[in-house]
Amino acid sequence: MRNRTSISAFILLIITLYFSPFASGQEKIDAVLAGHAIVPLNSILTPPGDVPGHLQTSGKYTHPDSKRRDDVGAISGKDRNKPRIKDVNLPVEGQPFQGFSGIKMLKDGTAVIITDNGFGTAKNSPDAVLMFHRIKLDWDKGEVKLLETIYLHDPDRILPFLITNEATEKRYLTGADIDPESIQVVGDSVFIGDEFGPYVIRTGLDGKLTGFSELSINGKTLRSPDHYTFQSLPVPGPVTFDVKKSRGFESMAVSPDGKYLYPIVEAPLWIEEIRSFENLDGTNFVRIYEFDIDKGAFTGRSFKYALEDKNHSVTDFNLINDRTGLVVERDPGEGGVSLACNGDKEKAAAGNCFDDPARFKRIYKIDMGDADKDGFVKKLAYIDLLDIKDPDHVSRLGVKGPVFTFPFETSEGVDVYDPSHIVVLNDNNFGYSSGRTLGKNDDNEFILLAVGEFLK
Repeated sequence: MRNRTSISAFILLIITLYFSPFASGQEKIDAVLAGHAIVPLNSILTPPGDVPGHLQTSGKYTHPDSKRRDDVGAISGKDRNKPRIKDVNLPVEGQPFQGFSGIKMLKDGTAVIITDNGFGTAKNSPDAVLMFHRIKLDWDKGEVKLLETIYLHDPDRILPFLITNEATEKRYLTGADIDPESIQVVGDSVFIGDEFGPYVIRTGLDGKLTGFSELSINGKTLRSPDHYTFQSLPVPGPVTFDVKKSRGFESMAVSPDGKYLYPIVEAPLWIEEIRSFENLDGTNFVRIYEFDIDKGAFTGRSFKYALEDKNHSVTDFNLINDRTGLVVERDPGEGGVSLACNGDKEKAAAGNCFDDPARFKRIYKIDMGDADKDGFVKKLAYIDLLDIKDPDHVSRLGVKGPVFTFPFETSEGVDVYDPSHIVVLNDNNFGYSSGRTLGKNDDNEFILLAVGEFLK
């Protein structure tokens, strides 16, 4: 009887794991490096001539004491969080081209990418001008050709709150106003997913704002600590947040017919009633919301994406077709496991190892058309960005080996390149990320991956 019971329990366990939306038994698909292009660190752009004078230089507010430093290169030394020497001295003359936080391929073979809020927070980025770019990827030369830079501006006062350049005529937006993290192009409109609010921002192809939407579901607005309503305290009544700080719309896909956007909140929502982050049976998940472009509003419909670990986050999302898509899920680690500190406090204090190396960087193929009864999308297969094959030595790193890795904390861009390839990029946080080489700040890298039947 004991053996029968054990066998029955084992069979039940297998069935439960097989049909669970949280099961990690998805098929791993091998990816082969087919192209590698690099935007070097310290790639700086000259802003438009009509920007206010304080925007001609950037990074003046990044010193740990928050006091402004006007002299170019006056702020140098160590990483924001780690005792590593930085390769970037701030302020810089001009505006950083990097780091990039989203990509969308266009029908003509070019792509649009978006530069995020500047230096990591609203507080230290009031002199970082917000922009997106049209680029051409040259895989043969390993280069990214900049075709056009478009600067965000709000002369018609679409944003309902105070901005840094409030009193100017063109009202250029800065990293103290919004934090653009994802981008889509639909006709003659550009849609940007913001992390602060979170908000959906609509602009023309010239970067002029034409629309603004908050995350409002069934009459309730979901807000992060950086939402504009908390800019002027005190706020009447108890202050509660639904979205974690810096965990707004990092990702945003668009339906093939151009009717709907699908932004994802990067981390689970906070549920005040139960004093916990949103989960089902202990498994955390993030929500994929549906936004009606014609109506300029959220439909109230959403899907759930189960995270493989509570410390993971979702950093980009693009659709393959009307039901399947690509999702970047990653841990917060950076750097190779072979150089991990492994508890060596002396090496960690000296910055001679990676204290939290990259262990989980994946691109999942999901099926939104096969969501279960609880609304969870199905994970079909994945690509491991820490195990990319490079038999033809395509890597531009100068190190020849059978395996190429993408060990960045901020792997933040993915899209379909053609029927058998995807393109992936990292955000180098302009001087704050160091995942490729110990003791050296990252460049922005674009990789082209041959993925076989992954996109079918």
